[in-house]
Amino acid sequence: MNLEQLFCPNIDCPARGQANQGNLVSHSQIEKRCLCSVCNKSFAITKGTLFYRLRTDPKVVMCVIVLLAYGCPTQAIVQAFGFDERTVKNWWERAGHQCEAVHEHLIGQSQLDLQQVQADEIKAKILGGSLWLAMAIMVSTRLWLGGVASPHRDLELIQSLADRIRAMALCRPLLLAVDGLPGYPKAFQRAFRSKVPRSGKKGRPQLYAWPDIAIVQVIKRRLPAGLEIERRIVQGCPLLVKRLRQMTQNEPGVINTAYIERLNATFRMRLSWLTRRTRTLAQQPETLTAGLFIVGCFYNLCDPHHSLRLRLSVGRFGHRWVNRTPAMAAALTDHIWTVDELLKYRVPTPRWKPPKQRGRRSKELLQVIERWC
Repeated sequence: MNLEQLFCPNIDCPARGQANQGNLVSHSQIEKRCLCSVCNKSFAITKGTLFYRLRTDPKVVMCVIVLLAYGCPTQAIVQAFGFDERTVKNWWERAGHQCEAVHEHLIGQSQLDLQQVQADEIKAKILGGSLWLAMAIMVSTRLWLGGVASPHRDLELIQSLADRIRAMALCRPLLLAVDGLPGYPKAFQRAFRSKVPRSGKKGRPQLYAWPDIAIVQVIKRRLPAGLEIERRIVQGCPLLVKRLRQMTQNEPGVINTAYIERLNATFRMRLSWLTRRTRTLAQQPETLTAGLFIVGCFYNLCDPHHSLRLRLSVGRFGHRWVNRTPAMAAALTDHIWTVDELLKYRVPTPRWKPPKQRGRRSKELLQVIERWC
């Protein structure tokens, strides 16, 4: 039991969400519980993870999640392990919530020099209809930036994806490569704007468009003579587009969306609901969203990519290759995560805030605020 990586999850505790503060002691080795010396309440070390209040062996649950994340059918899991299908679905949704929280904490709150981003949509089949998933990838590091789901392939879906990309982007030169959907240019132009502060004036602040934002589209048309591809620069200078493309792709070529297409192929291979011609249906949208974040976290944190490896010289004439994941290439982590680490990772909760009150605060409360705030 490593107490340095744990923190008190009690919402009323002043030490909430703060690890390695010396306020935790072992309460029960058998039940795996800790005691917080600040609020005098105990908690299970699995609280806030996938395995909280699960009676099944964590190794078995982890094995089931790994098999599902790499494309194993649910019926094969049921036949091999003897679990009920509803139990497997419950574990899958729990793992989806865990991976979504990890993704938002490590990647969604980060600030990155994206340089080039490619976006696309995938159509998924659910019970009683279909669902559209819009996703984006950072080309230079192959980092999956996240995805949003909607029953319609419209401007609202694209705007949600654009806002997600904007939240992670630094104000740097950026190339946005998308397909021929008309809503992309308008959504990106809306998202990549900043408010100009107005001193002493009322009303809506003026919005300033980010400089050096280039938008390109790859439009594909199926004609009787064959496939026709049109590459169009919607916004930005051609020299800026060429420079950003060469910086991120490290290879000569033309405007393309090949990287997001490869990512789509990875998701289709691992999630049967995304396959173009399939009889498999997702029973609920929550099941599909859980699978989206599970596969995305495995892709970002646990799977080394051949194109991202670095050559490390050893000795005078030898060398070896150092494997890296997209999260390592983006400097978000310094090692390849294991599945155990991903599913047991405890996302820190927001820090405790002192209650609002009238009058002067007591000396005891002031000491607590000085120590923990």
